[in-house]
Amino acid sequence: MTIRRKVKKVIDGDTFQTCTKVNGSNYIRIAGKHAPEKHQFGGEQSTQKLKRKIQGKVVTLKPVGRSFGRVVAKVRHERRLVK
Repeated sequence: MTIRRKVKKVIDGDTFQTCTKVNGSNYIRIAGKHAPEKHQFGGEQSTQKLKRKIQGKVVTLKPVGRSFGRVVAKVRHERRLVK
């Protein structure tokens, strides 16, 4: 199952918020991506990079699980896998 959602806000380098819920949550963690938290070394750069890629844009999600109340999903933008 794939779902299309608009990205409302990038939280950090591997997590973002959608405008409408996906499987009960607005928070999405990108599957297979491990980025530093914003307060950690490299975190701000990682967050800015993801913002440039997807913030305000429509992405395609393929949910693969859940983690800490977030949906974990494979994410694509313009047919490219977001890594």
